[in-house]
Amino acid sequence: MKPPKFATFLLHLFSSPHRTEEMEGDLEELFQERIREVGLRQAQWRYVRDVVSLLRPSLIKRQEHHYPRPTNTTMLRNYLTIAFRNLTKYKGYSAINIAGLATGMAVAILIGMWVWNEFAYNKSYANYGRIARVMQNQTFDDGVKTWTGQAMQLAPELRSSYGSHFKYVVTADYPGSHLLSLGTKNISNVGNFMEPDITEMLALTMLKGTRSGLRDPSSVLLSETAAKSLFGDTDPLNKLITIDKKIPVKVTGVYADLPANSSFQELMFIAPFELKKKGLPDWVGWGNSWFQTLVQIADNANMETVSAAIKDAKLNKVRTNDDARFKPVMFLLPMSKWHLYSEFREGVNVGGQIQYVRLFSIIGLFVLLLACINFMNLSTARSEKRAKEVGVRKAIGSVRKQIMLQFFSESLLIVSVAFILALMLVVLVLPAFNAVADRHIAMPWSNPLFWIAAVGFSVFTSVVAGSYPAIYLSSFQPVKVLKGTFRVGRFAALPRKVLVVVQFTVSITLIIGTLIVFQQIDFAKNRPVGYDRSNLVSFWIKSDNLINHFNTFREELLNTGFIEEVAATDSPVTYTGVTNSGLEWRGKIPNMADEFVTLRVTHEFGKMVGWKIKEGRDFSKEFATDSSGFVLNEAAVAYMGFKKPIGEIIKWGDGTYKVVGVVKNLITQSPYEPVRQTIFFINYKRISLITFKINPAKSAPEALARVEAIYKKYDPDNEFNYKFTDQEYAKKFGEEERIGKLASFFAILAIFISCLGLFGLASFVMEQRTKEIGIRKVMGASVSNLWQLLSKDFVVLVIISLLIAIPATWYYMHGWIQQYTYRTEISWWVFAASGAGALLITLLTVSFQSIKAALMNPIKSLRSE
Repeated sequence: MKPPKFATFLLHLFSSPHRTEEMEGDLEELFQERIREVGLRQAQWRYVRDVVSLLRPSLIKRQEHHYPRPTNTTMLRNYLTIAFRNLTKYKGYSAINIAGLATGMAVAILIGMWVWNEFAYNKSYANYGRIARVMQNQTFDDGVKTWTGQAMQLAPELRSSYGSHFKYVVTADYPGSHLLSLGTKNISNVGNFMEPDITEMLALTMLKGTRSGLRDPSSVLLSETAAKSLFGDTDPLNKLITIDKKIPVKVTGVYADLPANSSFQELMFIAPFELKKKGLPDWVGWGNSWFQTLVQIADNANMETVSAAIKDAKLNKVRTNDDARFKPVMFLLPMSKWHLYSEFREGVNVGGQIQYVRLFSIIGLFVLLLACINFMNLSTARSEKRAKEVGVRKAIGSVRKQIMLQFFSESLLIVSVAFILALMLVVLVLPAFNAVADRHIAMPWSNPLFWIAAVGFSVFTSVVAGSYPAIYLSSFQPVKVLKGTFRVGRFAALPRKVLVVVQFTVSITLIIGTLIVFQQIDFAKNRPVGYDRSNLVSFWIKSDNLINHFNTFREELLNTGFIEEVAATDSPVTYTGVTNSGLEWRGKIPNMADEFVTLRVTHEFGKMVGWKIKEGRDFSKEFATDSSGFVLNEAAVAYMGFKKPIGEIIKWGDGTYKVVGVVKNLITQSPYEPVRQTIFFINYKRISLITFKINPAKSAPEALARVEAIYKKYDPDNEFNYKFTDQEYAKKFGEEERIGKLASFFAILAIFISCLGLFGLASFVMEQRTKEIGIRKVMGASVSNLWQLLSKDFVVLVIISLLIAIPATWYYMHGWIQQYTYRTEISWWVFAASGAGALLITLLTVSFQSIKAALMNPIKSLRSE
């Protein structure tokens, strides 16, 4: 039997003058071999293919002679054209791919912008790298405490004894709300009293006046917003205003509003520290750490070197008094660490906000990875559909590099469309994201770096998403594909199954982690606080008239019938920030470095908050000696080692006090930490906050209106700004709740992306098994049987994911929760609920496709085969 005529024609047409008798003999032998293998009819066509393959160099040479080789631009355009046709041909799979990628990219963009904003904190200041806050470690009997507070004497000491290390040293009060008044106009703004060099340290941008304006001891600098609020369009320079209705100052400058992502973002005015200093008692000294000390190191100085040099700056001044017992060690905390590394434990910096930055960076990468996995799975799942395309392209001369480039082009097209959609999603959700994250992040449309990062991000995503399909699909052998002997193999689906397991492992991990975060928050929230926060309302005292007439003011409030009780303190009950030491009591260990939280109160405080008397009695006006009495909490009794505390005498400074009562512990500081030893004592002269309890049977708005009317009688110049105690307590959980909400938001999106990919993959699997389903239905299989058959593979994958995610998440979250002294136990139900939820979501996702396939008419499915 001779070779087919068409093959012989090709041989004569394209091989001469390269054709030889030896080549013809080889072809004859090859043809006979094909007949023996597959029979005459199939051998003829396979022989034609072999001839074409043999003559390929000649064909290419002739083609290059008549037709120029296409340029890279033409090839890329062709690749994109083919990619676009594939997108439109398989609209369902394309929509799933694009939706998944767009969601993942939107999450990555949001997190990326948030992370960038966190790292950019304070970087807008020109001297960012040389500014620091002076901190101090003090050693007490129960451990090392780290303070930001410093004595006002520290700044002059640093300037005089360590001046060569610094360019500027500034004493500053802590920011607080103050009333600025211009005639009858009053506005409440956050401001601060600071030494004049702060303007140079922060390099304020002056819109009016100069930075030196603060050197006038009766001056004030206003922010642009504050100046606009007070003066409108009128020039404020040299105009007189008052601070808190009692400090007259002259406006000597207006500075541009400070950036939202900075430690001074709320600073609406700056007044000279001398104005604050005038109102301080003469006895305020090195032992009163009431202020901040900010520094800018010299241009030729090193932060670590300067920090080491000043470590004994305070100790050298207090060696002759009791403060030396606490071994104060001074050090610098650079501005670069104020925001992300603000937490200390036992005198060592243990991080802070940076842990959340790292956490969400990882979450962003994982969510994007989930979207890329969808792309890989759906692309490789349809490999059989594109196998012939790859085979034909290879047969006519395409090399693997070109085929890989084609698939990368398709990936780039899909990612580009997804990126545009992702930007639209980000714009839509950014306001809500800012509200939850408590940030002011804006889309940086005009920033070239954003677009450079966007292009790089898109290319990176397209490479990650398209790498596996490109490598996998381009590896098909054309001979097997065109013969019809190509099969994906029994292990071809294994990589896809592995990727599905990765997807659900990540998603389940996020869900479990989020549940544990909220469990810890709820545990701390529900911790007994030792008093009743309900209906408590407080406001800061801004007038001496209220202090001098407190008892009369209290009686008027009680007479309204809307208020049950009124008391005054020197700190909010939700945050007692004042500590004292140097107390002496019977049985005290010699040279013990003691420390107590102290709260000055009026007689009615205990009754108002409803504290629980454990021993002794409450303060009472019937006992005149209570003006020198102490009420201790349980922690203080244990700290002092008292067996029978009632009647014990405690010396403090020049005074002698008797313990009259013991109350159960009140949480007045961090709800995550053990209650600290606290002393309550009577003092009407140094009160600064009034708290009242609204009668629960009365309307709260009406009660507040009555209180405001009476308040205005005693302080007509200041606004009545009040806060509910339970809301202030809730703020203690604000950071954790924000993180929990963001994590839950991203966990939901991760599940959505995973289910989207699962839905597409299930759809394809059902399409592949159409003939099998038809045969099973003909053989008598029910819809229920088919649903179980088609769903079990996916359920198994999710179970494997659970077996990986549960121990991994437990290990990580157990380590995370150890940072809290007062912490919850990780409950088994968290893992059970997450597992059940993941299985339910999987079944719901897959069931739609499974039931749809099971209900299909078997006649149609078998006829199509």
